[in-house]
Amino acid sequence: MSKVESCYHCGDACSQFDILHDEKHFCCQGCKTVYEIFSENDLDCYYDLASSPGATPEDIKGKFDFIDQEEIKAKLLDFSDGSTEVISLYIPHIHCSSCIWILENLNKLNPHIRQSQVNFPKKTINITYKNDGTSLKEVVELLTSIGYEPYISLDNIDKKETATDNSLIYKIAVAGFAFGNVMFLSFPEYFEVSEYWLDQYKFLFRWLMFAFSLPVVFYAGRDYYISAYKGLRSKMLNIDVPIALGITVLFLRSFVDVAFNFGSGFFDSLTGLVFFLLLGKFVQQKTYNYLSFERDYKSYFPIAITKINTDKTEENIEVYKIKEGDRLLIRNEELIPVDSILMTETCEVDYSFVTGEADPIEKKSGDKLFAGGKLKGQAIEIVAEKSVEQSYLTQLWSNDVFQKDYNPRFQTLIDKISKRFTITVLSIATTALIFWLFYQPNMALNVFTAVLIIACPCAIALATPFTLGNLLRIFGQHGFYMKNIISLEQFAAIDTFVFDKTGTISSSQKSHITYEGEALTEKDLGVLKDSFRNSNHPLSRQLYSFLNSTPTEEIDNFDEHLGQGITSKSQSNAYKLGSASFVEAEKETINPTETSVFVQKNNKVLGKFIFDTVYREGLVELFETLDQEHKLVILSGDNSGEKQYLSKLLPKTIQMKFNQKPDSKMRFVEKLQDEGKQVCMLGDGLNDAGALKQADVGIAISENVNVFSPACDAIMSADQFKNFNNFLKVSKKGIFIIKLSFVFSFFYNAIGIYFAVSGLLRPVIAAILMPLSSISIVAFTTFATSYVSRKTLKSKD
Repeated sequence: MSKVESCYHCGDACSQFDILHDEKHFCCQGCKTVYEIFSENDLDCYYDLASSPGATPEDIKGKFDFIDQEEIKAKLLDFSDGSTEVISLYIPHIHCSSCIWILENLNKLNPHIRQSQVNFPKKTINITYKNDGTSLKEVVELLTSIGYEPYISLDNIDKKETATDNSLIYKIAVAGFAFGNVMFLSFPEYFEVSEYWLDQYKFLFRWLMFAFSLPVVFYAGRDYYISAYKGLRSKMLNIDVPIALGITVLFLRSFVDVAFNFGSGFFDSLTGLVFFLLLGKFVQQKTYNYLSFERDYKSYFPIAITKINTDKTEENIEVYKIKEGDRLLIRNEELIPVDSILMTETCEVDYSFVTGEADPIEKKSGDKLFAGGKLKGQAIEIVAEKSVEQSYLTQLWSNDVFQKDYNPRFQTLIDKISKRFTITVLSIATTALIFWLFYQPNMALNVFTAVLIIACPCAIALATPFTLGNLLRIFGQHGFYMKNIISLEQFAAIDTFVFDKTGTISSSQKSHITYEGEALTEKDLGVLKDSFRNSNHPLSRQLYSFLNSTPTEEIDNFDEHLGQGITSKSQSNAYKLGSASFVEAEKETINPTETSVFVQKNNKVLGKFIFDTVYREGLVELFETLDQEHKLVILSGDNSGEKQYLSKLLPKTIQMKFNQKPDSKMRFVEKLQDEGKQVCMLGDGLNDAGALKQADVGIAISENVNVFSPACDAIMSADQFKNFNNFLKVSKKGIFIIKLSFVFSFFYNAIGIYFAVSGLLRPVIAAILMPLSSISIVAFTTFATSYVSRKTLKSKD
């Protein structure tokens, strides 16, 4: 009988349909076509990542014609601006590194696809493409043709996101079933029972134990092999390398023992090891999901928006309170929080948060606006089409496209110790193996395996995400919303703090405002009110509130010059509102000791609004405390009018720089970093966007306005400014807790290694103790961070 070849692409048996091409066997024309596509586009290295990684393509001709229908397409798309479209598709067949590799290289198969990103845990792919060169149908057909048919169902389009991955439970079930049966079959060997029928069938029992171990090693334990392989392929020694090595050693040693009748092997230890490892992973996963670190902080996200009520009054509401049909006001530089319909005549929207392209797109009244666009220019009114999906906004905030390049000088604690730890464990295990090979050979592999298992650095790997993740959750409850645990770890290492003045150390809601100059007509005041209404600058927001009772006079044109002021037009009148230099005010009207906004009409300066600055509660105490261990800088775009007052109010060592434009703020932060400083920038989120992005940690202060920006690493509610040093203290204590966990783990591993090297610790016992140590670390870090936070942080007012 002739040998049945396996398909080079999908691995299925070729049977009678064997197709030979390039000296490779294929089970069908579809698999052969996929191979040819990869070869023609220099993607045949796909097959180097895994053996037979593909899937047999289905007959797709006409299968996806329904996608051409505009109504269906509109429901499927996440975003469309007329030229660029974004869609997320669920692909059940994603299963390994080769899948990720080919799916993230779709642009080589179709040049109109700009980017594709895979979410491996959810088995989804996010694809951005140009619709003038390809269509959604062609994208779906391409995926299907290479063996990755997406699951498309309008009825279940939301449900697929929340589908539970039960693969870990299945693996635990397989490992537990095998472990129980192997233990049962091993009883005669344990008690050395000498019965005729047992002696006659012990070889059968041993081979049955071997059979039970096969699905454990090649199915239940395969994730450890995959992770170890990926790490070694990337020239990294990750925490799964010693585990995979231990499983391999136990399996091979046991197979040799049974094959050559040396003994019954260690199948009980092997199956028990994998079972307890997976059980520990399951408990850790459930604990992590219960605490729900990163999801919890998103639910507290403070982004707010201005809602226009039916009586034309305006109020600030949190975005997750937006309902379908709500009329919303969007100001210059604010993000559109929900899919909506434009009610204003025209506007320009920057969709770079979604597409990566910064070219503004013109929209007209009645057009659909997608969430994530940033308004450029005059304020607009929109009507929400549906309630906000907060996960969509936080997805934008966390999108890798907008992640700044973290300081290469900064290394996380895990980065510093993981490689050395793994090398040390492997060295000890190898040394012990060599010693026992000479001293007592039958114990050598047992000792080697026990060392690898008991010294597994899982506890070390868990300490950082559980400690900092719990702090993310707690900080969120207190009005301080950090993007991720890396930002939090960097925050604890900061040695220099740079503060903006207006809207950061000063309140943008409590200032006393007076007007000085020529009397303004009712029409002038109405134009000014509408101009300030369009701007998101803290001073503009204060002036808009100050003119609240004035009837609005609609403006024809609006333009905002960051760090300088506003230009607007109403009928034949041109206005300039901003700094003295921006409106070209005469020297005698300028008082360097005051904060003011000048008003110019038709090239004539009419007067100025003067602000009696009110500084935030706890400012003096905060600066005095921070000044003891950190370098402090005040960096303001305002004039130096407040310098004399601040010099008396704050510590003498504080450096102050005024009249700073947005780009000069960014360059100043960069200069500090060049001097070796770890810099945290605190600003209002608009004029300070460049500096916030440049800093190692950028924090935007929120006065219940829309300060959402991918440039920042954290958003702090303004009423928690007085607690800022307490947040810093808790973050430093969090790092101390992590280090303490490392110390506990070190002593635990040292004691465990001692017993393992001495031959007093069986691998299966080590497998039980290892997850227990991990769970104890989780419990300790969770309790410790909750305790120090409760003791240090004040309640949110």
